Amino acid sequence: MSEARGTGAGTGAGAGTGGSTGARRTKGTGATPPSPGGSATSTGGTPAEATPGAPRPRRRQARGEARIAQLLRAAANVFCTTGYTAASTNAIAREAGVSPGTLYQFFPNKEAIAVELGDQLLNRWRETYGAAFLPDHLTLPLDRMLDAVLDPLITFNCENPAFTVLMQGSETPGTIHQGHEALHTAVLDRIESILTSQLPDTPPAQITRIANMILTLFKGGLDLIMTHEGEEREAYIRELKAVLFRYLEPWADIAAPPAPPSTP
Repeated sequence: MSEARGTGAGTGAGAGTGGSTGARRTKGTGATPPSPGGSATSTGGTPAEATPGAPRPRRRQARGEARIAQLLRAAANVFCTTGYTAASTNAIAREAGVSPGTLYQFFPNKEAIAVELGDQLLNRWRETYGAAFLPDHLTLPLDRMLDAVLDPLITFNCENPAFTVLMQGSETPGTIHQGHEALHTAVLDRIESILTSQLPDTPPAQITRIANMILTLFKGGLDLIMTHEGEEREAYIRELKAVLFRYLEPWADIAAPPAPPSTP
């Protein structure tokens, strides 16, 4: 991710930066003549904008970030249309409406684009996952809890189909798969910890089986949801929630606190 930026982003955003050489001193005075337009200079006569280690001009930096975002959006579209393996940098540049040379100013190859895009999507997924498993959601009745937890996860995947393409593709760079595996493990651990807190008398091996089944049911239902649109997609979302509700309802009944005694 940062490696891809370092290879190309600096080249594209910094190309053509002016004032890279120090201003000429006036003979015999040691003073530095003002640059055209009265631009400020640093001590010793070097223009401030050329001081080693100084940040890039904000406008150029913003332009470079905007170009990177444009290329990543184009890559996501191409990966979803052709798959990762068949995609090419030429196709991504064409989708972005830029020349291949412009693309290479920011990314050296298709792999670097995929790694950067995968990193961004994984970060967004982590944020979505955190918002889905809020403690308050886990105190809701089962049907409302499923809505609160599943809706943001489903929405993320439907809005970012490139996430599935990159995470499940057999030819995508290994770092993407490593990040996905780490996230999968984190989600599974989170489900197990919730089940353990709700079902303290259940053996750990059974907790693990239930957690694996929940995650497998979700992923299988999500595959169906992703292949449909409109009302049919909504229908499959309802079916997935119904399946999980029926599977979890007996456990939810066990975990529910006993009703308070009625007042005579």
